[in-house]
Amino acid sequence: MTMTIISGTDRPGSNTLKIAKIYQQVLAEKGITAQLLSLEEHDISLKNGSFATMQEQFLVPAEKYVIVMPEYNGSFPGILKWLIDKSDIKRSWWNKKALLVGVSTGRAGNLRGMEHLTGSLLHMKMLVHPNRLPISVVDKILDADGQMTDAGALKAIETQVDEFVGM
Repeated sequence: MTMTIISGTDRPGSNTLKIAKIYQQVLAEKGITAQLLSLEEHDISLKNGSFATMQEQFLVPAEKYVIVMPEYNGSFPGILKWLIDKSDIKRSWWNKKALLVGVSTGRAGNLRGMEHLTGSLLHMKMLVHPNRLPISVVDKILDADGQMTDAGALKAIETQVDEFVGM
């Protein structure tokens, strides 16, 4: 199984990337290697050779995606939408599976953003796992090294991953 984790923001030093790395670690503990696509590390503003290389490395070969996204203005980041819109939709997204994770410092864990993205992914013929995990007060449940300090949240991540791997 080929899996890509997308850290859905280009904001430097984000909690989103820290959570994405936790997902990568949880998957590795289950014997699954997942690539991590950090939008912080890629300039997707131009559809050029660099974009094509990124698409061929991270998007096209993926059978499954874990998409971790922060709340931006009650939805998901425009940079994530831009990534989707600029990519080859049929090769990168159609008939693939997605696991959604919302991240926020507030109490709702980007529920609305996950709902917005779900509609777009379904339109692109993707299967979205029904257990979409909102991670709230993310700034309070990560330590200075980006490690999860909340046992309940970590258990929820492990459960979500187990379900997704099995589908």
